[in-house]
Amino acid sequence: MGKAEHSVHGGGAAAGAAGAAGVVGTAGAAGVAGVAGAGFGRVRVVLWLLAGVLAIRQAAAVLRLPPGERLTDLETWVGDNGVLHVAGSLYETGKFTGTPFAGLVLRPLARSAEQSLGIAWTFGTLLLVVALGLVAARALPGRVSRRTGLLAAPVAISLLMLSLPVRNSFHLGQTSIIPVLLVLVGCFVVRGQRAPGVLIGVGAALQPAMLLFAPLLWLTGRKNAAVSTAGTFALGTALAWAALPNDSWAYWVHHVAGAGLGDSPDSLANQSLHGALLRLGLTGPLEVVLFVLLAAAVVPLGLRRAVRYARDGQLLLAVALTGCVAVAVSPAAWQHQLLWLLLAVVGRVGTRARDRMVWPVLVVLTMTLPGKMLLPSMALLSPIRENVTLIAALAAACGVPFLLRTSPYFDKPVPTEYARPMPARWHRVPLAPFWRRLVSRPNLLLELLVIRVGYAVYSQIRLVATGGRAAAEEHGRQIHGIEKALGIDIERWANHAVVEMKWAESFFNFYYTSFHFAVPLTILGVLYVRRPADYRWARSSLGFATVLALIGFWFYPLAPPRLMPGLGFIDTVHGPQDLANPDYGAMTAVTNQYAAMPSLHFGWSLWCGVVVVVLAPKLWMKLLGLLHPLFTVCAIIATANHWVLDAVGGAAVVSAGFALTYVLAGPRKLMPEAGEKQDPFPLGRDGALDDPRGEAPDGDRGERRDEGRDEGPDAPTGTERKKPVFTESEHG
Repeated sequence: MGKAEHSVHGGGAAAGAAGAAGVVGTAGAAGVAGVAGAGFGRVRVVLWLLAGVLAIRQAAAVLRLPPGERLTDLETWVGDNGVLHVAGSLYETGKFTGTPFAGLVLRPLARSAEQSLGIAWTFGTLLLVVALGLVAARALPGRVSRRTGLLAAPVAISLLMLSLPVRNSFHLGQTSIIPVLLVLVGCFVVRGQRAPGVLIGVGAALQPAMLLFAPLLWLTGRKNAAVSTAGTFALGTALAWAALPNDSWAYWVHHVAGAGLGDSPDSLANQSLHGALLRLGLTGPLEVVLFVLLAAAVVPLGLRRAVRYARDGQLLLAVALTGCVAVAVSPAAWQHQLLWLLLAVVGRVGTRARDRMVWPVLVVLTMTLPGKMLLPSMALLSPIRENVTLIAALAAACGVPFLLRTSPYFDKPVPTEYARPMPARWHRVPLAPFWRRLVSRPNLLLELLVIRVGYAVYSQIRLVATGGRAAAEEHGRQIHGIEKALGIDIERWANHAVVEMKWAESFFNFYYTSFHFAVPLTILGVLYVRRPADYRWARSSLGFATVLALIGFWFYPLAPPRLMPGLGFIDTVHGPQDLANPDYGAMTAVTNQYAAMPSLHFGWSLWCGVVVVVLAPKLWMKLLGLLHPLFTVCAIIATANHWVLDAVGGAAVVSAGFALTYVLAGPRKLMPEAGEKQDPFPLGRDGALDDPRGEAPDGDRGERRDEGRDEGPDAPTGTERKKPVFTESEHG
């Protein structure tokens, strides 16, 4: 966890040592450059391999489906047994959502979905995605180094392959990638005025909202291109009217530019303002008027911002913002039409280096994960969760303060202060020296997103790692047998003893269901506010422990005592379970009943106890912290939700989590600053007193000291520039 905050600078340690010595020989410099070049080459190869694997996986996922379940939006042309039925309306099935011009163009291409079983169509889409990634990488704004330019293409292609719009286009057989590619080629590849306008006009004829690029071209001085765009759109639409008059009437008049085609307009797949208003319960003339008013506000504001960034030399960002405006004001913006938001990842937000990853991470998560994974299932958050893509598009178009290239922070953000851990006992620790130890707080929004998405992924893996009832019960008998051999099979005695004492049963039931998440989140919150550096240490340890626990759930499904037939356990929390029914009631619909080994109920509580004991300044606080794992282990055994050995497993993964953090990043304590001067802001910018020991300074002192310094892509880090910031103590 926290990988977004870690950076790798090839040869950074060698460069810092050479600077301290003041001697850099020609041969040494050449050697370092060679090592750095070789490392860059390996990174580039790995990124291209990743892009290739994702592309192959996406194509295979489509081709593995039965013919009737893939490329479903091509049913307009492909009938039973691959027979074309070009007669009749394009919209008689209600599934085709494109313009009549799109139907006119695509009809000759429909044979690719016949006897070839969609292979030609699928690989054609694959080539379009690769071309889109290459053009987007070429159009990056600002002063981009050669290395960044070379790495941008495979990264862009990988992100496109992972995005929901591209995955949706592959599965449905949609062509929404084509208008995006036409716009990008017209803006960044084809030169002149007329030809770019023709390409963008064809894209608008395929997807009418792309006509918004005509005013963008006009306002940025490319008036001939704007006229050519509008003319090409009009010509293509007129041609479709002449060839398909009934379909044109159905699309433009009866369905109001396609608003009534495809899924229901209030479907979650429609991420436009129109769809959001319908989901909020607004209908009829009131909804139409409100939609028109909102669109009238979004279009000029978004286009004004796009023109500003285009004149600033950030044309790709301007194109992305215009596309986001089109998404918002379209009557229907289906999931496969939302690629514009992903292109907005090129915008730079924030004056501090530590904040630069927030916007890209937000965009990538929004475009790759469903809303239910980004936000918890709470009624209060439903309007946000259901419209998360629309909100992100509106934010990009109208609100996010992207930096101009004239800003002094565009290329040189305020650098982040790093620290080094205290010397370790073993020579090779830390094993991951590139894991930078930050002493300032991480960005709160980014941190909350990482925690939420991490928990959502954990829940999904925990749910699918069932392993089967027979294996789980067999493992349960193994655990029970081992405990009997060791003389620690106390679960049934404790379970029945607690049931006989109703106050104890109520207490342990409440403790089991109430404190599992509340206590760890509270500790993380306190550390985030009071001791940021220790927060990072504790969070990483907890993350490692949870990942190790998932491995245990996957490879060793285990039935807890309450689900073991014939042993007489009483499920005090969930009530009586029908052990003859493999579903065990409604609980199996929301959680994996066999994720018992190791026990994260006890593991997380033990993590809480260790953190409190290590960091709490008072003895009574340390003793209070130990009560939580004590009560938790009693609760999980008394309620028959875990075996004693499950708690041992939980302790093992937590110990391994702390050990991995130590081995990879070094000791928790950080080296004190050498000759530290009196801080003019003793309370820090956030008003919290800095730790006098230097272990976890609370504030942004490093950012104040380094403000205005050059930190380009190859510049030395903060720890390498200072002479010295931290004491020069050798490890081991």
